[in-house]
Amino acid sequence: MELWVLPAYESYLHLHLGLGKRTVEEYLREAGFLADHGKVQNWSWDTLSFTDLVSYIAHRADGLSLRSVAKIQSALRSLFQFLTVEGVRKDDPMEKMESPRIRPSSPEVMEPAQVDELLAQIGTGSPEGTRDRALFELIYSAGLRVSEASGLLLGQVFLEEGLIRVVGKGDKERLIPLGGAARKWLITYLEDARPQLAQGTGVQNVFLNYRGESLSRKGMWKNFKIFMEKAGLQGKIHTLRHSFASHLLEGGADLRTVQALLGHTSINTTQIYTHVNREDLLSLHHLYHPRSQVKQKGDLKPSYRGEIQ
Repeated sequence: MELWVLPAYESYLHLHLGLGKRTVEEYLREAGFLADHGKVQNWSWDTLSFTDLVSYIAHRADGLSLRSVAKIQSALRSLFQFLTVEGVRKDDPMEKMESPRIRPSSPEVMEPAQVDELLAQIGTGSPEGTRDRALFELIYSAGLRVSEASGLLLGQVFLEEGLIRVVGKGDKERLIPLGGAARKWLITYLEDARPQLAQGTGVQNVFLNYRGESLSRKGMWKNFKIFMEKAGLQGKIHTLRHSFASHLLEGGADLRTVQALLGHTSINTTQIYTHVNREDLLSLHHLYHPRSQVKQKGDLKPSYRGEIQ
């Protein structure tokens, strides 16, 4: 199987489809698996048949869930669309392939009281504790993905305006209100705790570990699990994002606003805020989010007064 295909496919995923880093990695991994299997079977990209694909997917899917199989098929659909566009193939065998029917599952959601109980487990007598309180307050208040929280930079936090600018999947940006509790704890963390963790390293990520490096997603998951166990609860960090959306909708926020806050649309930031402007986001978040009206800390230090780009 031609060696140039995979590097060219990677560029296609980034530049043409604009997919996020993790999705690109997953799609390339599946393309690599198929390429390795094809070498053994003496296949080529242009002659690989529908029957060959059915046989391969059956082999690849052994022991996997229907959801995992569907992800594999999605990756292969993208690959063969690329091969067709590039003229490597005249036909797309994946067009004949039926996807497994997956019954959609309801996302796990915590009650507001359970979120309060979780957050109450975080001792704030150390820089790490203050960091974790600010981190999980922010994820819940802003509905962030773990990757978004890990990648958040100082220049994307606008405490005076009560907003953060998040870079989500596909490098799409969105503005999200902080809410009173998250803003309060972020100010405390940035002014009192973060300088102790930073140790003059100059790292621009908001959340740092004890070595002054960016706090990894793995580190966030580990700490979250500890606090959930202390609270007698079960769930993943993403449960906070689900809870954020659910609690806003239950409180009366409209679906379009929640979609904008979550970054679930495929249109760019400007188009999103044509329908939901910054002032609307702030007022709606204040009205509907259960932790938005927590009393906030007072004046900010000048170093954390920023302008939204």
